[in-house]
Amino acid sequence: MARATNSCARIVMISKLPLRLKFLTLLLAGVLTVTVATLLVVRQTVDHQVRAEITGDLRNSVLTFRTFQQKREIIEGHYAQLLSDLPYIKALMTTKDVATIQDAANDIWRNSGSDLLALADPSGKIMSVNSAYREVTPAMAQVELARTSKAEVSTYWWILSGHLYQVFLDPIESGSAPARQYLGVLVIGYEINQQVVKDVSSIASSQVTFLYGNSVVASSITPADEPEFVRKLRDVSGPEGLNGRDLQLGNERYLANTVDLTPGAQPSVYLSVLKSYDFATLRFRGLFQTLVALGIAALFGESLLAFVVFRRFTRPLEKLVGGVRALGKGDFSYPLDVRGADEFAEVTASFIRMRDSLQETQRQLIDAERLATIGRMASSISHDMRHQLTAIVANSEFLCERNLEAEQAEEFYQEIRAAVGQMADLIDSLLEFSRARGALSLSYSSIEEILQKAIRSVQRHPSAHGVHITLCCEGESDGWFDPKKLERVFYNLLVNSCQATTAGTGEIDVHMREMPGSVEITVRDNGEGIPERIRDKIFEPFVSYGKENGTGLGLTIVQKILEDHGGTIALADTNQGNTTFRITIPVNRSTDDAPEADKAGVPNKISSTK
Repeated sequence: MARATNSCARIVMISKLPLRLKFLTLLLAGVLTVTVATLLVVRQTVDHQVRAEITGDLRNSVLTFRTFQQKREIIEGHYAQLLSDLPYIKALMTTKDVATIQDAANDIWRNSGSDLLALADPSGKIMSVNSAYREVTPAMAQVELARTSKAEVSTYWWILSGHLYQVFLDPIESGSAPARQYLGVLVIGYEINQQVVKDVSSIASSQVTFLYGNSVVASSITPADEPEFVRKLRDVSGPEGLNGRDLQLGNERYLANTVDLTPGAQPSVYLSVLKSYDFATLRFRGLFQTLVALGIAALFGESLLAFVVFRRFTRPLEKLVGGVRALGKGDFSYPLDVRGADEFAEVTASFIRMRDSLQETQRQLIDAERLATIGRMASSISHDMRHQLTAIVANSEFLCERNLEAEQAEEFYQEIRAAVGQMADLIDSLLEFSRARGALSLSYSSIEEILQKAIRSVQRHPSAHGVHITLCCEGESDGWFDPKKLERVFYNLLVNSCQATTAGTGEIDVHMREMPGSVEITVRDNGEGIPERIRDKIFEPFVSYGKENGTGLGLTIVQKILEDHGGTIALADTNQGNTTFRITIPVNRSTDDAPEADKAGVPNKISSTK
């Protein structure tokens, strides 16, 4: 889930990038992919080529050693035959005296130049053994001779006290056929020692190892790496398992090839040739590093070039986007330039024409709305003014009659005064939007009493005829308020509720309750409810519904007065038969907590007017 969230966040982040950066990112991703793919292909090709070269070199090294070995076998075979035909050796073998043969054989061995010389009687018993190592005994040679006599091979290998020898056997005979006498066997051998390994390694330009079975006899591998070589030899089940394998010896990698020098004989003698893979690839490492550097340089160069090009082509688009954003904020004067004759210039010119047309259309709509608003206000104000002026004119004519009683004159006077007061309230409503919050006239008042006074005023309104209004109060509601303006709040709200209900069945419930630090008033009526299309706009100026001569200022004035007191009003619920407004007014019981207003004339001593 967290991985999916991170992926979504990454996609959203990429989608918010400017178009120029998106193009640049895609281009760089493509260039990087091609560069990496090219480097991988080059590396793979070089690796394949190096392996092919090493494999060929190893094969050639083995073939070279085989050719050298075959020639050496021929030469050494002829040399053994020459030694066995020497009259001195034949005469020596006729003595059959072990001491005599051993003494004479020592001189022969020193002059022969071989690493091993052995003489055996006709029965196969070793009479003498001469080598550079004292630990090589006739008994060891006896065992190897017995094994060799049973092997049907052309080349013989002896292992004597851990030393490997390639030996050549030739019979010692005297006389001529058919009376030829068999006197014994001459054995000469050449040790596979470090000098031989060094020579073969120099010829093959590789590391060389001779193995007798699974044991290392001689090797050009460093002594520190020999244990690792032996361990891997066991892992691949013998020397033949090394063919075509990679070997890691120390910090260097090798490719190996192994040949059996004694096919069909047991135990076998192997030659393993190891060529360094790291050394072979060393000459390509510089080329690869150059390619990597060129790839990085190409990537940065392409990035710079692409950035300049994309910036050249997307800059007009950025300006156009800026113009669109400015237009969304109502700014029609955002500077836009039309340069060139490409698609961007055509789109920019079209946008400028559209913006100018939209500005002209908006101006016309604003003028039309202003005229319509003025007309609605003039109609409503003239209706209300005419209604009050009619009452004033009528009552003034009655006052002109001479035979009026004092009580009747007082009644006509009060009617005229009430009409003038209604006209003044209407004018105050129009001026309410131009007044600042400091216009509040605070006094210590009771919201309960203000509600009762507002209800009495509403009950005299024509819309309240046949509407039942109930008031329920819970808790205290005293504090610093502007009573006259709060009365207007409740008056406007109750008149709206009366106009929304049906005469005769209309019911309005007003509920006030004390809250921590505030007073909450709910006004609920059983009218038809407010249509959904204007629910979000009922507190905006000039929004009216269901009233023939309504100005749409009532709820707007209510909201403003409540905000001046630090309070709020909200439409809590509305549907068929139930519309509820919820009002919250902070209770300020001291002058320090009172709203910022004109506190001139506020008494120092707080006294309740309840």
